[in-house]
Amino acid sequence: MYGEEKTPAAAVASGERGKVKVYQRILELLEAEGINAVFGIPDPNFVHLFVEAEKRGWTVVTPHHELSAGFMAEGYARMTGRPALCIATLGPGIALTAGSMMTSLVENTPVIYLGGQRARITEQRVRRGRIQFIQQEPLFENSVKWSASIEYAEQTDEIVRHALRVCQSGTPGPVYIEYPSHVIQQELDVPPALPPSSYRLFEPGADGNAIAKAAELIKGAECPVLLVGHAVQCTRAGQKVRELAELMGCPILQTSGGTAFIEGVEDRSFPYLFSDVGDEIVAKSDVVVAIGTEIGEPVHYGRGHLWTKGNTDRKWIYVELDAEAIGQNRPIDVPLVGDLRTVVPQLSAALKGSPRKEHPDLKRWIKEDADRLAGLAKQEFKTESGRVHTGQWVIEATKAMPKNAIHARDGGCTVIFTWTYLQSKPHDVVWNQNFGCLGTGLGYAIGASIADGGKRPVLLTTSDSAFLYHVSDLEVAHRFNLPLVVVVGVDNSWGLEVGVYKRTFGHGNTTEPGVHWSKDVRFDQIAKGLGCEGVYVEKGEDISKAVAAAFESGKPTVIHVPIDPVVNHGGNQNLDTPNYARFRTWYAEGTQ
Repeated sequence: MYGEEKTPAAAVASGERGKVKVYQRILELLEAEGINAVFGIPDPNFVHLFVEAEKRGWTVVTPHHELSAGFMAEGYARMTGRPALCIATLGPGIALTAGSMMTSLVENTPVIYLGGQRARITEQRVRRGRIQFIQQEPLFENSVKWSASIEYAEQTDEIVRHALRVCQSGTPGPVYIEYPSHVIQQELDVPPALPPSSYRLFEPGADGNAIAKAAELIKGAECPVLLVGHAVQCTRAGQKVRELAELMGCPILQTSGGTAFIEGVEDRSFPYLFSDVGDEIVAKSDVVVAIGTEIGEPVHYGRGHLWTKGNTDRKWIYVELDAEAIGQNRPIDVPLVGDLRTVVPQLSAALKGSPRKEHPDLKRWIKEDADRLAGLAKQEFKTESGRVHTGQWVIEATKAMPKNAIHARDGGCTVIFTWTYLQSKPHDVVWNQNFGCLGTGLGYAIGASIADGGKRPVLLTTSDSAFLYHVSDLEVAHRFNLPLVVVVGVDNSWGLEVGVYKRTFGHGNTTEPGVHWSKDVRFDQIAKGLGCEGVYVEKGEDISKAVAAAFESGKPTVIHVPIDPVVNHGGNQNLDTPNYARFRTWYAEGTQ
């Protein structure tokens, strides 16, 4: 089954090795890190590597666009806690991955981009009119943490290992390795690949004195809280954070990027900024333990907006692998520099002798937030057009999501509605928060499902504008028979951009050029044409039944839901999008 740990079929004992090709060695080095999937489209530079990967038991995933390959790799990395491999051919292929490189960089995802290139004798000619050729490395230097070229076969080990070192050190991120065609078939006489701990700092812990100081702050606090970001999910460290939360007796505040719920403490987890309970917790907090977050704009750098209210003398403990991040966005009282997979258990060990009682308001907070969600589901959702209200679209789609499902998200307005109306508490969420890039959802969903081995159901909630980017990769979902259900909210427009026109010029004062398209697009029919199932649902109350039936079928399914365009972009006066004014505070330092 794809996504599972495999024993490489081509692996041989060190005494029987003989020489290996460069492409074989690259796979060996990646296998030492637990990587066993490749995303990309093969060409003459990589056909040997793809054949070898398949022989070794790797999962080989070929999408229909290199940009989508990068998104799939990112989804894979987020679900495994390991780097992912994305491959693209020379020239246009690697150029098309550029957007995903930038996304991986801003989203802090360790993806290794391996690009083909012409033989150096061709590249260094003083010529015009060369076929399928650009100078690639200089184009990507600012889109990755590090880039290099394997100029000589003997450089393979050091370059690949340094790529693995850099992409997982400090703030994780992408790297780029160029693979000129003249080294493809060269041979190496090398020993078996080393384990990661032999060539990179492996999950380092924090300073013992700092751990002790942090523990004393927590013990003396009146209202300590955990502020949890998406790195907790990406490192698969949820249960370690759960133990810490229970020892602290505290609530968990989720950043907008860290909306994956930790199994066992779902009820004590609340969204920052998008709930009254979250507001109260921020105001009362006197010690904040930030884990797996950059403490960036969406949480107002931990010093603006909500943080200016209530207890303004709060102390900050920051669990962060990148020492350079300490103090950048706000002062930190106790920096715990190290890998959260190691540091969080260190902190728990320091608290085990004197665990805190639950905060006296915790049960009330849990009840009030549950009441909030239940009240939203009872809201009146009639629209003038008769099409589905976006809030109802979210409620009906997510209340039918199986408890063990992975939730992928994409879109603009529909995601904003999801923050408020979400009715489920998924343990894995993949979406593009920091970069705000549309079109990532289907790739993220497929990559996450491949990483999971296709075992758990996957729900992708997306808008038509976002889904159209890479809709062709439904064929990939069909090819792998992934348990994927896509619920598409269709308003036949770029919803957020419609709202921008109305805010800028006033309702009805422009034709809103460029943000509306044909009402004849039918995603259910497109899905059927690409081998998946397709369902058309016009009534909001029928969405949950359709989602449940789709998951029960086990087949990749697309559910087309016409949603009300006026509601979706916030109404004619742009006043009706839930929490939109709060969302805009993310950009408070800019001019938007």
